Amino acid sequence: MTRQRLIAFAGAASLAVPLAGCISVDTPDKPIEINLNVTIRQEVVVRLQKDVEDLINQNPDAFPQQAPKQ
Repeated sequence: MTRQRLIAFAGAASLAVPLAGCISVDTPDKPIEINLNVTIRQEVVVRLQKDVEDLINQNPDAFPQQAPKQ
């Protein structure tokens, strides 16, 4: 090992030792909460159904109703 590498290694080690006591990683006390907003998708489906219902009511010949077979 060359002298420059030895000096660099000693410098890095002297900086790493004091930082080792400062850094810690702990798990959180409370569980992680993930909130999903499902309502947005439901609103889109309701709007599409309402739009289709209005379109069918405006154009009754587009989707003729068949009488049930007896």
